[in-house]
Amino acid sequence: MTPARRLHPATDESVLKRAFSCFPSGVVAVCRIADDGRTPIGMSASAFTTVSLDPPLVSVCVRNGSSTWPTLQSPTASLGVSVFASHQGEICRRMAGPPDGRFEGVHPIVGESGAVFVPGASAHLQCSVFDEVPAGDHVVVLLRIEALRSDPAVEPLVFHASSFRALEARRAGV
Repeated sequence: MTPARRLHPATDESVLKRAFSCFPSGVVAVCRIADDGRTPIGMSASAFTTVSLDPPLVSVCVRNGSSTWPTLQSPTASLGVSVFASHQGEICRRMAGPPDGRFEGVHPIVGESGAVFVPGASAHLQCSVFDEVPAGDHVVVLLRIEALRSDPAVEPLVFHASSFRALEARRAGV
C-alpha cells in the first residue's frame, strides 16, 4: 500500500473523528417542556437515524455526561424531535450551545403532550423513550414515534465534515 492509502489505528481520536465526519447526517432538535410546565428545554443532535417502521422507531446518540439529556429523559415525558431545515443552521448551533440561550429568537411550538418543536423544520416527530442502550462514550436512545408531520419539500440541514451543507438533487442516471 502506498502511504496515502495506509490505514490508521482507530485508537487515534482525531483520525476517528475525521473519518466519522465523512458521513453526512441530518441534524435534529430533541425538546420538551420542563417539569415547571412552561420552560422549553432541548438540545441538538447530529447522530440521528431512522430505525424501524414496526414499531415506528428513530434513534439519537447522546454523549455520556450530557447535562441536558437527564433533564429531557423521563419515562412519562413526550419529546419533540424537529428535523432542522436547511436555513436553520444558526438555531442548530444555538441548540448545541449553553442551555440558557438555546431558545433565543425561537418561538417553539408546544404540543398538548409537552413535546416542543422548532417551527419551520422539515419534520416534527412526537416521541417517547422506547429504550436506551449504552454504547461506549454515548448512549443510543431509541425513540418511539407517537405522531408526526413532515414536508419533504422543505430541504433538510445536513452536517458533513464539521460544516452544514445543502443537498443537491440529481437526475436519474447521473
